[in-house]
Amino acid sequence: MNQRNLIFGFHAVQSRLRHHPKTIHVIYLDQGRKDKRARDVASLAEEKSVRIVLAEAARVDEMAHGRSQGVVAYVDAIQLARDIDDVLDNLGEPPLLLVLDGVTDPHNLGACLRDADAFGAHAVLAPKDRSASLNATAVKASSGASDTVPFIPVTNLARSLRELKERDILVVGTDQDGSMEVGEADFSGPVALVLGAEGEGMRRLTREHCDVLVRIPMHGQVESLNVSVSAGVCLYEARRQRARSSP
Repeated sequence: MNQRNLIFGFHAVQSRLRHHPKTIHVIYLDQGRKDKRARDVASLAEEKSVRIVLAEAARVDEMAHGRSQGVVAYVDAIQLARDIDDVLDNLGEPPLLLVLDGVTDPHNLGACLRDADAFGAHAVLAPKDRSASLNATAVKASSGASDTVPFIPVTNLARSLRELKERDILVVGTDQDGSMEVGEADFSGPVALVLGAEGEGMRRLTREHCDVLVRIPMHGQVESLNVSVSAGVCLYEARRQRARSSP
């Protein structure tokens, strides 16, 4: 089994047990942990008929290069959707998508997936090249959201944005020089929110494919927010507007 098939941390392992237990080959649990989190994992694994192995703490930690929290699992990769069409063709409400351009830190990717789950985004898109992949670190950082929100790497982001626009999805980019504040944009219909990496922002071609650019107003001394914080602000505003416009 290779590194791509390893997940670690209590949130990640418990989420996989709840949502996709049949994809788990085996769970290794620190035999010295007797706390509630360890007991909950062991109980859930037994309930789902998943094999669990009690092992020395050093062995468990070594599997995850020191980041295990005392639990690791070897799993099959899951695919919630093959492509964006799989997502869009099965929605009962206007699509709300999060698009990440140039986000290379897996911790940020995981946090953005967590935002997407919290605020009901239907999928997260990112270019295959020069972007973070959904590795074990991103899965752990997502706190289980990687098991519920489709993450769709695309070969050509600009082409994917054009295809979204052909489906009448408004492509909204975030930029410090945006023409309006995020609260002034209309997120009540089909929307794809595009965020770039912290510091560099969106690439030029990505920016050119946006229908509108919005900015998050900053009232303190810092000039920008982490991409996952910005994603949370924008997704919250979209969900707030949709709740107000619902009958």
